[in-house]
Amino acid sequence: MWLHWHRRDLRVRDNKGLAARADETIQPIFVFDPDVLRHGSPARVAFLLDALDALRDWYRDCGSDLVIAKGRPWEVLPELVEKYDAEGITWNHDYSGLAHRRDEDVVESLKDSEIAYERFHDAVHHEPGAIRTNDGKPYSVFSYFWKKWTEREKEAPFSTPTAEVFADAEGETLPSLDDLGFDEPEAQLPAAGMEPARDRLDTFCNDSIYRYDEIREYPASKGTSRLSQDLKYGTLGVREAYAQTEEALDAADTDAKRESVESYQRQLAWREFYTQVLYFNPNLVTENYKDYRNEIQWRSDADELNAWKDGETGYPIVDAGMRQLRTEAFMHNRTRMIVGSFLTKDLMHDWREGYDWFRERLVDHETANDNGNWQWIGSTGTDAQPYFRVFNPMTQGESYDPDAEYIKAYVPELRGVDSRNIHRWHELDDDERESIAPDYPAPIVDHSDRREQAVAMFESARGKD
Repeated sequence: MWLHWHRRDLRVRDNKGLAARADETIQPIFVFDPDVLRHGSPARVAFLLDALDALRDWYRDCGSDLVIAKGRPWEVLPELVEKYDAEGITWNHDYSGLAHRRDEDVVESLKDSEIAYERFHDAVHHEPGAIRTNDGKPYSVFSYFWKKWTEREKEAPFSTPTAEVFADAEGETLPSLDDLGFDEPEAQLPAAGMEPARDRLDTFCNDSIYRYDEIREYPASKGTSRLSQDLKYGTLGVREAYAQTEEALDAADTDAKRESVESYQRQLAWREFYTQVLYFNPNLVTENYKDYRNEIQWRSDADELNAWKDGETGYPIVDAGMRQLRTEAFMHNRTRMIVGSFLTKDLMHDWREGYDWFRERLVDHETANDNGNWQWIGSTGTDAQPYFRVFNPMTQGESYDPDAEYIKAYVPELRGVDSRNIHRWHELDDDERESIAPDYPAPIVDHSDRREQAVAMFESARGKD
């Protein structure tokens, strides 16, 4: 018998580590690691528990069970090997700094106990370091990484082991959120597990993927895949997702549809790019990637920061995004860029404050991806948005939500307001705003003034006279 240690691979289909021992008896396990939970949040832990519940049901339908343990893995795993008289343990890699340190401690404990183990690259198509520059260095520019990523062959999805493979076992009851020290999430979360993930993939690849280029930037269109939490927790395998996009590509009957599918595949490559960046630069969780000659003099204003968090800035598209985050633990990608620019350029607050808030609220928070995106919009990251390109929140709203459909969905104070007045909210005087939407705030800052101040702040950091 071998144990399979589930982590960010909460599925049995297209699971490389699980498939590796499909010719032997397998006992699946999951360990609640207090060091990992310390970085958790109500939304993410709630989704995790739902995904584990679904995975456990699958194993129980096979006559097996998912064994649940709690404690530091390097202490718990040798005990489980002894309890189940197992030959060894398989698991799939995770690439964050915390995961790397944990896994090295596990390896040392298994070596000390003379326990066999096997590790597999499963969460990405190409493990960090597999795609490098011609000089052998990791890429820091996505476009060059993307070119090689598209040229590399991708593994086919791995088969699901048969039910007979899994050991007879009786697992323990899953802990509750309260047991793990978390409150109920404020947001309504998506359904978790292999089947909901597969349903989302099918729905997207049968329709929206062919219009992805056309509609993905418009938050009211619902034209994105909504698979981010499934890829983060591994309720969906990357090979299965990519294979289905390739099937969609083969079925596309116009150049526009083929370009849309390839545009979505590009987003999958971005995830791997940021995984590689963080793998080789683990300090990026707290430090800027880009060096400035002087320290950036970020502002600190608790009232402005709280207004941003609460969706009370007086900039409608910003507030809609922040309220979507609260109610759904999700935010559309275009809106993520808008609210990120507003925090770092209009409010001139440190990107780390935004990253921390997203980590607390997003169900799909992934260290590499979120860190890369926040540093991109904050002009401190690899391949980042130049500091002098500052999103105008009003023109962004007018361009990507022209009828204010998205804004009105999340900002009820503006539902009876004409879209033209919503997009010129910053131009209205106090009396006009009071008569149109008395419960919605005036803009808390002047965008034009703050843009000039932000550019000056970055130029000062660069050491420019």
